[in-house]
Amino acid sequence: MNAFTAPVNVRRSGFRELKVVDKVRESAIITSFHLEPVDPDGWRPFEAGQFLIFRIPAPSGGDFVLRNYSVSCSPERHGSYRITVKREAAPAGDVPDGVGSCHLHDRIEVGDVLIAEGPRGDFVLDRESSRPVVLLSGGVGLTPLVSMLHALAGSERKVFFIHACENGDVHALRDEVETVAASRPGVNIHFCYRFPTEADHKAHRHHSEGVVTREVLQSLLPLDDYDFYLCGPSPFMQAVHGLLRGLGVPRQRIAYEFFGPATLLEQPAAPAPTPVRTEIPAGAETVEFRKSGRTAIWDSAAESLLAFTEDQGLSPEFSCRAGICGTCKSRLISGEVEYFEEPLDELAPGEVLLCCSKPKGSIALDL
Repeated sequence: MNAFTAPVNVRRSGFRELKVVDKVRESAIITSFHLEPVDPDGWRPFEAGQFLIFRIPAPSGGDFVLRNYSVSCSPERHGSYRITVKREAAPAGDVPDGVGSCHLHDRIEVGDVLIAEGPRGDFVLDRESSRPVVLLSGGVGLTPLVSMLHALAGSERKVFFIHACENGDVHALRDEVETVAASRPGVNIHFCYRFPTEADHKAHRHHSEGVVTREVLQSLLPLDDYDFYLCGPSPFMQAVHGLLRGLGVPRQRIAYEFFGPATLLEQPAAPAPTPVRTEIPAGAETVEFRKSGRTAIWDSAAESLLAFTEDQGLSPEFSCRAGICGTCKSRLISGEVEYFEEPLDELAPGEVLLCCSKPKGSIALDL
């Protein structure tokens, strides 16, 4: 995940009960769930782009899995949330249906109670920026960007909302996006359907056909210095990120979010050269990477141990970068760490999550 810095937000943490007060079918495969806290004090404010983490009963029973769903409503909406979820049915074969999405679609009805934590995530609007904004989404990846669109409607910034999906049958929240776009000048929308139906053609539901291309972007976006926000499935993200970089958009102008196994959006850089062993000043806080045979002086400006590890040329596995999935779990050989975001994955003694921790003094990692 790469995102602009979220504003400091003091929030209460911990799981609490959220009651489903409405269930709305948005398309053939996407449904929205409107949620209110059972405890009136259980609502927490959120930034457009953030997500909630849900405890979903495991199919085998007796345990839970954690699933993340972006809040898709306006951050100005107080007292309730909306998540908009695609039903991830399994393809033919032995692969099971999506645990979280199918549970919500098939078993959860109005009146049911879900267990959730958050909001979390730093994929949020840069409110200090006055640059025009491009919101680029694929499929159900539009959900955090719809929330951002609502937030931007109250500003004077120019906005381009570009959404790609298969066709009108699976296009969710279309009417809502059009209503927001019509609320003030300077909000532009473009829908790109990969395989539009005959009904889509007759009703003029889309503006372009196929995939989002360099030519499409150049035709829609006048020369300017934009902030880009991307969300969608991995192939979409790879393609669009590559297009933007090819058009000369600086990395720091591109924020993105997607859930699931992390995918490199660019060609990997050349391997970092073996560092020259330098003298470490007495008393310096260090991070030793025992397997790699490296020791580096800890940089207090690093956002996390994961970011610092990457800066040293190592490539630890990660997925969410938010203390949720446990993918970046590593063995702490010596020393202590502190967590700036509470891990939701249970850790065994001697384990550490790199993505949401920083060292307390010198440490050694099994990396």
